[in-house]
Amino acid sequence: MVSAADRAKGPARSSVWLGDKRDRSRRQAQPAGLDRAKIVEATVRLLDSEGAARFSMRRLAAELDVTAMSVYWYVDTKDDLLELALDAVFATVRVPDVSDPQEWREQLRTLASAYRTALVRHPWASSLIGTFLNIGPHSMAFARSLQQIVGHTGLPPHGQRGALASVIQFVYGFGTVEGHFIQRCKALGMSQDEFVREAMATVEEEPRLKGNFGSLADLMEAHGAETVAQMRDRDFEFALEIVLAGIEAMVTREGVDG
Repeated sequence: MVSAADRAKGPARSSVWLGDKRDRSRRQAQPAGLDRAKIVEATVRLLDSEGAARFSMRRLAAELDVTAMSVYWYVDTKDDLLELALDAVFATVRVPDVSDPQEWREQLRTLASAYRTALVRHPWASSLIGTFLNIGPHSMAFARSLQQIVGHTGLPPHGQRGALASVIQFVYGFGTVEGHFIQRCKALGMSQDEFVREAMATVEEEPRLKGNFGSLADLMEAHGAETVAQMRDRDFEFALEIVLAGIEAMVTREGVDG
């Protein structure tokens, strides 16, 4: 959040992308070898390694080997920097070619998978999505691509927003939980398989819980998977196919009802 001191400097700005009013014409004041791109890159790196809770402008300045005031020459607030870092995450989401309307299913699979990957690699980003307007160039490219794909499904305009929500909220929820789980495993110094194996062993020893869960071996066999990662991949793919099938069903229903 923007501090009272930041607000006192001038009117609150709802997004870093809506204008930068600070006078940066004093070129001689720029720290040598530093620019906004390097600052954002270091921010993403720190957030990936340490998480949002430990991130601070002072910690970032130490990482860059500059003073905190040097960082503030390029960004006005910590919120501005987090918003820039969030858009940098969206820059990693591969946007598919959406020129062929008949390929909307494959396009949606590609975009959904890329979005999931970004959320898993940068677990801190999920808490910032929705906190900011997400109107940076890469965030907007992602949104435009998704809108174009859904526009190719055959759904009428009044149904397209619901379809967008069904895809984006599913992937957001799946990727967020997955990213946090992997982060937790790393913090414990365990692999995902080790963590789940230990957790399942504990469950199997607890009479109150044993009847609600099968064994890990049964779980893996049901998925045809050898690892937790494979099991999760297959869950994601199947769940995404359910979402796509739902869109197709609604296209048919809307066509009949219309």
